[in-house]
Amino acid sequence: MLLTKVIDNLDFIQIKGSLDKEVSSIAYDSREIAANSVFVAISGFTVDGHQFIGRAIEMGATTIIVEKEISVEEDVTILKVKDSRKALARISANFYDNPTDKLNLIGITGTNGKTSTTYFIKSIFEQAKKSIGLIGTIGTIINNKELKNKNTTPESLNLQQIFSKMVDAEIDDCIMEVSSHALSLNRTAYSRFNMGVFTNLTPDHLELHHTMEEYFEAKAKLFKLTNDYNIVNVDDDYGRRLIEKIRSYKPRLVTYGIENKAEIYATNIHIDSEFSQYTLHTPEGTIEIKVNIPGVFNVYNSLAAIACAYCNRINLQDIQKGIQSLEHIKGRLETIYKDDDKKVVVDFAHTEDGLEKALNTLRSNTEGRVILVFGVYAAPGEAGRDKRRAMGKVAAKHADFSIVTSDNPKNQDPDLIIKEIVEAIEEENGSYMAVVDRKEAIRYAIEICEKGDIILLAGKGHETSQVIGNKEIPFNEKEIVLEIVGGNGQIV
Repeated sequence: MLLTKVIDNLDFIQIKGSLDKEVSSIAYDSREIAANSVFVAISGFTVDGHQFIGRAIEMGATTIIVEKEISVEEDVTILKVKDSRKALARISANFYDNPTDKLNLIGITGTNGKTSTTYFIKSIFEQAKKSIGLIGTIGTIINNKELKNKNTTPESLNLQQIFSKMVDAEIDDCIMEVSSHALSLNRTAYSRFNMGVFTNLTPDHLELHHTMEEYFEAKAKLFKLTNDYNIVNVDDDYGRRLIEKIRSYKPRLVTYGIENKAEIYATNIHIDSEFSQYTLHTPEGTIEIKVNIPGVFNVYNSLAAIACAYCNRINLQDIQKGIQSLEHIKGRLETIYKDDDKKVVVDFAHTEDGLEKALNTLRSNTEGRVILVFGVYAAPGEAGRDKRRAMGKVAAKHADFSIVTSDNPKNQDPDLIIKEIVEAIEEENGSYMAVVDRKEAIRYAIEICEKGDIILLAGKGHETSQVIGNKEIPFNEKEIVLEIVGGNGQIV
């Protein structure tokens, strides 16, 4: 592709070199440069791409996009932009021929429930015989093939490449989790969203956004990118704020909820230990819905998905069958072991709100104790300490016994992380044991489990690895539990 086409609609200053050249690829990592590439130098949080310009040129880059003053002697084209990340999004969309113009792109954002909502939507759309692609925390799915993502929402170059692959695979509808990081860092810029869905907002990622106000504004950016519909949870405090903020926007506003007046809503809700049931009300009629995952929060997640299906003119019968045909979602209140004496559930709950909801759901469906195994992933500074304390207080208030362990400590001291969690548990007079090794913590939970108890392994959910220091080691909680209990249910 000609460079002039790649940089179409890009605001830049031409520092040196010609624009009349062929471009073979785009890269923001100098290790992925090919001959005749465009290299975009991004100022990252820990690494500055401008330091690798020389290496990129050695590897074959012939065009360099920068946002800083640099001096380059080689015969290459240098373009200066105000924001390299946004420039990467622009040229990536151009390079892949603006693939989102050819997709029905649905973005889901919020603190909790994004993954579950995407899988509910996927199941409904499949029931309606629609071709579906999915991008999210668990991975990317194209033609039922699952690919691993580095981030919930990939970097813009990778994202546009995925969209292009979906177009090539003749996929019509793409369901996508949209993280606050992605919105803040312009990963989704120049993507054409047909609709946006807002689930809820509770404290998370404050090491990046610093305040809840900044976090809210980051999430709200999605709803400026939509063209047809904006779907919002009217029962969430920030959802109501968002409604007022976007009410005048061009896309049609559709609300869902339980407590407040909404266009899509549920009544006659029944929560069982294994499922939820309710009566669904829509402008197209009323129908009974069964969700095979317990918890009121999964009623909300299913309502968000149903609102999306309603906006896509899917009939109530397909909606009903689609929701009911989803038997489980990997790592979301997923029962990974059950016998007459014990039950082990894994959940991705990694925020205080998510943990509280998971614990309360299990509490309402057990005669015994709720035994919690959890840690808190590494987060820097005061925001990290606040998060650990908040999670500790939730554990103390809502679990009968907590085993505090490691999550993904990365380069932080796991003992210090656990110490800060434990301090908060003690302040609330909670019962706990601290076990740094997560596998041993799981073993201890199983050893103390008595008939009627439920064990919740919180934080890792679908993940199959643990990051300690700079190493990512295999860590599949389902396999670990089955290894501990043995083939006959006896601890080995």
